[in-house]
Amino acid sequence: MKPFSPEDNDCVDTMKLFGDYWTLRIIGALGEHGETRFCDVQRAVDNCNPVTLTDRLKRLEAAELLVRTDASGEKTCVTYALSARGREALPIITAIHNFSTKIETTV
Repeated sequence: MKPFSPEDNDCVDTMKLFGDYWTLRIIGALGEHGETRFCDVQRAVDNCNPVTLTDRLKRLEAAELLVRTDASGEKTCVTYALSARGREALPIITAIHNFSTKIETTV
């Protein structure tokens, strides 16, 4: 594995995406619950502001980490689920969680 370089734009972009508080929670919630409606995602992440949640969901969709499905052409029937790429992120998020738990116990 090559060492991290500040010039590695792909890695920096990924770190910016994962560095967002809501992004990690959304990916974790979708990983736990599977295909989920907007309001259920919102509840699973402690009632995130709808505007913020919409923005993060759009970012995750653009990064191909989740799939948005419009079941019947109505806004009320939209669901979100992790894509294959999004499911690949789950072990990374688990590793971040485990690492942060170790830091908290040593500080």
